[in-house]
This record gives sequence, structure tokens and C-alpha cells, in this order.
Amino acid sequence: MTRQQYINRYAKVAIAEMNQFHIPASITMAQGCLESGDGNSSLARDANNHFGIKCNNGWTGKSVRHDDDSRRECFRKYKSAWESYRDHSLFLRNNVRYAALFKLKITDYKGWARGLKKAGYATDPRYPERLIRIIEQYQLYDLDKNYDATKEAVATSGKEQPDYSEQPSGKEDNRIDHFSIDISDSQSVVERNGTKSIRARKGDTYEELAAEYGLKDWEIFNYNDTEKGHEPAESSIVYLEMKPSRAASGNNYHIALAGETMWQISQQYGIRLKSLYRKNRMKQGDEPKPGQQIWLRKKKPRKR
Repeated sequence: MTRQQYINRYAKVAIAEMNQFHIPASITMAQGCLESGDGNSSLARDANNHFGIKCNNGWTGKSVRHDDDSRRECFRKYKSAWESYRDHSLFLRNNVRYAALFKLKITDYKGWARGLKKAGYATDPRYPERLIRIIEQYQLYDLDKNYDATKEAVATSGKEQPDYSEQPSGKEDNRIDHFSIDISDSQSVVERNGTKSIRARKGDTYEELAAEYGLKDWEIFNYNDTEKGHEPAESSIVYLEMKPSRAASGNNYHIALAGETMWQISQQYGIRLKSLYRKNRMKQGDEPKPGQQIWLRKKKPRKR
């Protein structure tokens, strides 16, 4: 992928992270370009690690070994590129070494670039200049114009927000004014039955949401037990991960309403549709009758 394609792909997530953590989107974007080789590095490809963050500070997640300053160093591995961007935000926000940077103006990308080097983020003596060059060459400072102080929240959890996919134009374009977005239209990611999910906005399509959250089209269709040609209704639940095979503890049964489908029930409780059919000993495609008891955790007993 080219640098412009990488910027196109992840600019919006850099903006979203800026509005939550007060880290200039220009800095996040330039670091992503530099640290991941525009998304082409083995760490980015194999571990979704776009910022070269190592397995220190009590990291308990998955990891990979990669040669860096020393041979076979431990690096964090993520499920998605978005998780890497979020961990990068938390890494900076929660580390006292970088505390002084958050006193800088959101538009002071030069101060941030130099401050990162001074705080020990990178060993390359030319690290600040390299970041600044990328920011100025691709006018990434325009991303910082999307800052909205009313949206900022000091977060301590790793939940929420997306990953974005490029919209190829057929030619390289160094201008980035097309990254201006309505931040108020961004969605909160919440866990439902232990699975990340969002509520669809008016006009959303599964393909657009897949691109926005760093998923392949087939993944979002699979996670939501649907297929190409079907679109989410406004405010409907859209899952960003594979649903479990049973409902959360305490949700043992559901009484079907008139016109309610097995798919709707599976989405409501965050259960795989095939599992729901199996639990209730129903044929795929059959729908429940009004008042029918639908088993959500255990398999329906056989009739004697």
C-alpha cells in the first residue's frame, strides 16, 4: 500500500483518537506511517501492530517476536489495526513520561514530535524531523482542525472507536481536506454478551461499517449472520466480532413476539444464529410462533 492509501485508510481513526485522548491526529497518522512502513511492515501485517509497541508494562495479551534494537524482541499483537491505534493512545496518555505533551496545543505537531523523542519514544535521533516531514508533505496538520474539545474524555479502558478503510480515487492526492468529518456522528462501541457491537446510523451499510471498523466485508456479514444485499436498519445492533454460541448468564429463555424472527432474537442476545437454531431443535429458516419459548443457553429437551 502507498503512503497516501495508508493515510486515506486510517485518517478518520486518528481524528477519533484525537478527540478522545488529546493526541494530535497529525502525530498519530505520521507515527503510523513511519512505524508501520505505511502498513507494509511485518509487524503491521502479521500482528496489526502499527506503532512498534513492545511487550512491556505488564502486557498480558498476545505477542510476536521481531528483530529490533535486539534480536527477537517481544512486540504486542492485536486483533485489528484499530486496537493498535487505541493501545497507542492509551500508551501515551497513561505513561507519565509523556505527560508534558498533553499540555501542548493540539495544533503544535512540532512540539509533539520533539517531545516524543525527548521522552524516549524512539531511538532514532532524526525521529522528530521524520515525523514533521511526513506531516508537512501530506498536510496532515489539516486533520487537527477536526479537534473538538467537547468530545474529549480521558479514557482508561480500551473500548470504543474504529478503524477506517481507504476510498481509492485512482490517483495519489496529497490534499486531505476530504477528511473533515462530523465527529458527532461517530459511534460508541459497546459490549453485548461479551462481544463488541455498535448501533447502525441512518443510511449505514454493512460494507461501509466493515471499512470503518477495519473488517473485511465477509467478516461483518459472518458476524451478523447476514449476507450481501441486506443492510442494517437505523439503530439496529451490528456486531464487530463473532458472537458466542449462547446468551449471557441469566438470559435462559426468550418468548417470541408476533412476527419476530430467529435472526432478530440472535442479534438481540448476541448469539450465533446457527447455534440458536440448534439449541431449539429447529430447521434453518424456520421461524418461531408467537409465544414460543426460545432457549438461549441450553439445548431444548427432546419431547418424550
